[in-house]
Amino acid sequence: MSASQPDHYVTLGVLRDATQEEIRRAYLEAAQRLHPDKNVAAGETEIFLSVQQAYEVLSNPKRRAQYDATLPPEVPVANKFIRHEVYYSRPSLVQIKEDQLLYILLEIEPSEKQSGSLPAPPLNLCLVLDRSTSMQGDKMDVLKATAVQLMRTLRPQDVLSIVSFSDRAEVVVPASINLDRRKQENSIQMMQTSGGTEIFQGLEAGMKEIRRTLDPSRVNHIILLTDGETYGDEQACLNLAEEAAQQNVGITGMGIGSEWNDIFLDALAGKTGGSSVYISEPRDIERFLVEKFKALTSTYADEVLLEFSEQEHIKLNFAFRLQPEGSQIEVRSPMHLGPILRDTPLHILLELVVRPTALENHDVLLLDGLLKASVVSQPLPVPPIRFRLIRNVYPEPKAEPPPTKVLKALSRLTLYRMQERAQVAASQGRHDEAARHLQNLATHLLSQGETGIAKTALLEAQNLENQRAWSESGSKDIKYKTRALLLGSGKEKPT
Repeated sequence: MSASQPDHYVTLGVLRDATQEEIRRAYLEAAQRLHPDKNVAAGETEIFLSVQQAYEVLSNPKRRAQYDATLPPEVPVANKFIRHEVYYSRPSLVQIKEDQLLYILLEIEPSEKQSGSLPAPPLNLCLVLDRSTSMQGDKMDVLKATAVQLMRTLRPQDVLSIVSFSDRAEVVVPASINLDRRKQENSIQMMQTSGGTEIFQGLEAGMKEIRRTLDPSRVNHIILLTDGETYGDEQACLNLAEEAAQQNVGITGMGIGSEWNDIFLDALAGKTGGSSVYISEPRDIERFLVEKFKALTSTYADEVLLEFSEQEHIKLNFAFRLQPEGSQIEVRSPMHLGPILRDTPLHILLELVVRPTALENHDVLLLDGLLKASVVSQPLPVPPIRFRLIRNVYPEPKAEPPPTKVLKALSRLTLYRMQERAQVAASQGRHDEAARHLQNLATHLLSQGETGIAKTALLEAQNLENQRAWSESGSKDIKYKTRALLLGSGKEKPT
């Protein structure tokens, strides 16, 4: 291979041992991103032609073999775009006849060369706003004022669309790069509350607006804001979220007050690597929306996927994103890990169960897969990172303590899972058991100086014992406050 010869594997963003199916998928993803019908940026047509040439060679086994023969030996190099670190809760595994738990903390962030050197990405943002009757009053007033404020802070390159919904949807502000701001602000002020809550109506209309200006060089995202539960269309919403994930459209769910279904909004947003947010008071709507807007403009990679194959006698039991937005992650391949921000590493905590039958050799392969990222400002595919996590096996445990980062993450996640156990027990009518979980949670919170949340947990424990139910906002208060504690779990204190 001469210095002037293109590296087709790099062009397609695949490894040299990629299967034909992986090559085909990489080409389709690149073609969707770079096709001249969609992209008119200078130089992208030439890149698209390079992608086509790479695919023509690598998809033909005979031509691929001839091309591979010209390649020099492969030398491991650091990924140019993504830096990652893996921290284990124990240095090795022990040969015992019981299941062992192993925790793995993944830290993923922009490489040093890329961090801070790229411009903030343009947005393709759609606000899907509940205007059902229950939104009348302060909630709708604050929502209108915040929507107008966001519109006024848009940069010239941003696209903002707004959809309102009750039992039907209405496009208040259509997706467009050149908006008549005054006209659109009037449209926002004209929104009136009425009807019930059918989230699918709003979500479907929001997806149509996003698709009108869908662009891989933008951060494409939907913020769904509601104060109520939806009935009968949950599965249709989840199916639509899966379509959104396939088109690299993120979803954030924001719930106002205590009447919305947090489990459903978590699942809906989680399909795309997003999460849900709890807004207890209408006056906080502005703060949460503005914070989300700022986070979206600091996106480095808007989609990070972990593709993996299950290993025999190893079970990936649990996955949780600690930051930038805490949320449980659906355990299936590919896992949508969430975005990487420019100034905040992505932290993922995995819990693995290792069976005794996995420990018959000197080492054990825990996880085998690929880490993939879509960097917003990078037109070419980003090469994946080979992910092979291996631990040695010894007859006796090692004395080496776990890394501080893992200990902090586990300490905080333990608090979150305590409230989960209380939620499960209460939902099954075991209120006394739920109360004991909350009292235990309060003890741990107090030991960590979290007195405010501890008081809330004790108050809810009393409610469960006396009233046999949570208070109106009790379960959401504890769930989202303990989740918020996770955000600082990976930060080291300055020395």
